[in-house]
Amino acid sequence: MEFLILATLVLVGASILKSTDQRRRIALLGSYLGNYQIERLMENLTEGYLRCLGEDDPERRSQIWALLDDTERKLATQFSNFAAEFSRVDEREARVSTLPIAIPFAGQLLPAATFDLRRAFAIHARGIAEVMQNEAHRTHKAKAYMMSAELFLMQHTCHWFCKSKAVASARMLARHKTAYQQLIDAVSPATRSAYLELTRQ
Repeated sequence: MEFLILATLVLVGASILKSTDQRRRIALLGSYLGNYQIERLMENLTEGYLRCLGEDDPERRSQIWALLDDTERKLATQFSNFAAEFSRVDEREARVSTLPIAIPFAGQLLPAATFDLRRAFAIHARGIAEVMQNEAHRTHKAKAYMMSAELFLMQHTCHWFCKSKAVASARMLARHKTAYQQLIDAVSPATRSAYLELTRQ
């Protein structure tokens, strides 16, 4: 009986600590993201891609692509500025746990099982900018597909930092019908290589 009471107290305590840690992470990330329109620009892009790919009129489709190119530039600039600003966060506050489940304050307790969110955002910023610049001369459709993957992987990283990798992957699957491995496979080779090396997968 005493063991059950003790186990219950430990579980309740761990749950409180986890919630506290996650609220802190969400507040930290939100305090920086709140200065930008990244989420709105992402929504405009993804909705615009779908609308453009479903447009039959070539002239109208060309006009939409031009508008989307402008949105991509704005998003790339804003995310680059965000990543530069977030890079000033204390490293101890920016650690992301690579453990399969969320453990409160894992960054402080198990630093070897973490990666630096600031470096991840720098990788995302470079990837988004590279796809936007399109020096590889991808078709509009291929560019849209790769840009979507870059943005969704960045979103996955944000959720991973705030909650856990498992929660981030579940949200991505529920919201975008896309598995984590699909994102990894669809981003640019440079992003994939750097991201996997950072997260040690």
